[in-house]
Amino acid sequence: MSFLDQIKQRRTIYAIGNNVSQSQQVIEQTIQEAVRFSPSAFNSQTSRVVTLYGASHLKFWSIVRETLRKMVPAEAFANTDAKLSSFEAGYGTVLFFEDQDTVKALQEQFALYADNFPVWSEHSTGIAQFAVWTALAEQNIGASLQHYNPVVDTEVAQTFDIPASWKLRAQLVFGSIEAPAGEKTFIENSERFKSFN
Repeated sequence: MSFLDQIKQRRTIYAIGNNVSQSQQVIEQTIQEAVRFSPSAFNSQTSRVVTLYGASHLKFWSIVRETLRKMVPAEAFANTDAKLSSFEAGYGTVLFFEDQDTVKALQEQFALYADNFPVWSEHSTGIAQFAVWTALAEQNIGASLQHYNPVVDTEVAQTFDIPASWKLRAQLVFGSIEAPAGEKTFIENSERFKSFN
């Protein structure tokens, strides 16, 4: 399978379960290798990852549920609750963080580029997220990328002993593919691309 084929295979899968055929060890190694080999500005390696399985996976989504219960009107909470239950049905969750101490150190070391390092950090996490997502898809593991930060950041940090310098950027919930992704549509190429000689 070509790299482009792998990119095409990576889709947002909402209907996931916990019936993956790979071992937790294989999944963990896949995630770690995908992040380790993802590029970052100045090889800064700002990305940090916490992977949650079993009770920890369920605990994370419980934190999200109880946080949102305080924010979402009661009459509208049923839809939110159903969505969170679909995430709980998965096998695990990858929490993506960016180490702000590393970003700050680079800003001090390379003052000329100080304003760029937070932006480049966001590039790094985006690349790492895409790499992990695609690597899991290659193994026929479905996933969807979620963003419940920053409202859950404090409790997540306390619950999972996250260093204070780690900033939560995204959550990739994953599991067995229980139903395929919906049809993907595209805007016209003329609206997205330009080419010059």
